[in-house]
Amino acid sequence: MKDLPNYPDCGKQQIRTALLLAAGIGSRLAPLTDKTPKCLVPVNEISILERLVDALRLYNFKRLVIVIGHQAHSIRNFLRTRAGDMEITYITSPVYKTTNNIYSLWLARNEINEPFLLIESDLIFDPKMLKDMLQPDRIAVSRLHPWMNGTTVTINSHQTVKAFQKDVQKPDDKHYKTVNIYSLSTQTWQQVRKRLDHHISKNMVNGYYETVFADMVTEDCLSLAPVFFDADRWYEIDTIADLRAAAQICSLYHQPSALIPDHEINDQGALNIPLLSKRPPALVRTKSGPHHYLDTSVPSSMPPAAPLAV
Repeated sequence: MKDLPNYPDCGKQQIRTALLLAAGIGSRLAPLTDKTPKCLVPVNEISILERLVDALRLYNFKRLVIVIGHQAHSIRNFLRTRAGDMEITYITSPVYKTTNNIYSLWLARNEINEPFLLIESDLIFDPKMLKDMLQPDRIAVSRLHPWMNGTTVTINSHQTVKAFQKDVQKPDDKHYKTVNIYSLSTQTWQQVRKRLDHHISKNMVNGYYETVFADMVTEDCLSLAPVFFDADRWYEIDTIADLRAAAQICSLYHQPSALIPDHEINDQGALNIPLLSKRPPALVRTKSGPHHYLDTSVPSSMPPAAPLAV
């Protein structure tokens, strides 16, 4: 693999911005998602979004950028009182019914200019495992179990991602399931944006951003270090069956915890976050940071994307 540049933001500074993709309909969870966004579907009475926001607040995230579409008003209403002091930026996808996550990620191309954590909005996980994702250019992966499907990766001898694969039929020790959580440095994001721009300009709006990551890894211009998630402590929720399985993993309620000081985040032995316990009274804090609403309206023909400045 060719040598990659050593950028300043690849050091020890914790990522403070998260990008959450939450525009999809979640049709496989119907009828639960007929009038509710997928991220607000509850798992043991606590919505996926509440779990995600609480995890981000534990690690002192300052900013949440969220791409919304289906039942967008419900997400805004929820975050109005649940995001604490995080600054919220809403990006509304006007074509969420006919596009996929590659388009949602592209919509954020001009809104984020700092290292950030990319998270899909259908995940539940033990917040402890997020700790090692707070540095740039990492990918969350898990041991591959028979019930898992979707994108996998292999790891090279340098302990970075060697290649992406789709739908490995038989689990083995060489392939790891992607958890759909990534951290990207500013420079990596600049390169990813150019690739996204190219795809969208060719109207390739119904694909997945993993295609872009896979191509960049193959071309030796993207290096992602794996962070291993325990397969029994996370779940991706796409169907009713997934929802039931996730409820078994989260058999007790999680507890929103006090913010973790930065020195404890960097201390390997100091972090002690309760994963799940009896639920306390609802967390309600008035939002003090500004909310931004981006106008992402485009004509139905979706003209080619404007070139990104170099």
